[in-house]
Amino acid sequence: MVSSDHELIQYAQHGDVSAFEQLVYRYDKQVFAIAARFGNYADDAKDIYQEVFLRVFRGIKTFQQKSEFATWLYRITTNVCLTHQTQRKKYRYSSLNHDDDPKQELIDPALHERPHESSPEQHTLASDISFHIEAALRSLSPQQKLVFTLRHYQGYKLKEIATMMGCAEGTIKRYLFSATQRMREQLKDIYEA
Repeated sequence: MVSSDHELIQYAQHGDVSAFEQLVYRYDKQVFAIAARFGNYADDAKDIYQEVFLRVFRGIKTFQQKSEFATWLYRITTNVCLTHQTQRKKYRYSSLNHDDDPKQELIDPALHERPHESSPEQHTLASDISFHIEAALRSLSPQQKLVFTLRHYQGYKLKEIATMMGCAEGTIKRYLFSATQRMREQLKDIYEA
């Protein structure tokens, strides 16, 4: 019998590691997808993912279930993404050639979504488009990028995003509008070609 989130949380709060692992298993793909869309490098996504579940593990005993577990988890995820972005900027300014580090693997979301049977031309075109989209995403503020990612890549409703980020829905609409305008401006050359 499959346990509900509520039951698993209660078991995890009493030290049942297996219950916590089941919660992680239920939500790990969604958390990693958000982290991968938000981070610019594969290592960023892994760091965000690990930090999220570390915070959940530390906080599960005090989680009072006043909201859904998923809402709480995604709020932690958005906070970690925003914190990571701020720390990354500080690190980038203190490290001279960090962006030129060949060991850093850029995330190409198109690789995860494309069928494996595409032609070389389709693969090249998709990679080129993906590169431009990722560059445009990097031009957004952290809040704009997170809202855009949650809305367009993860399919969340504005109200859900507002709950996750702890903002008013109007603020989320403003972030999304600004992000969409910025993305259109950044990608206009691709669409005009």
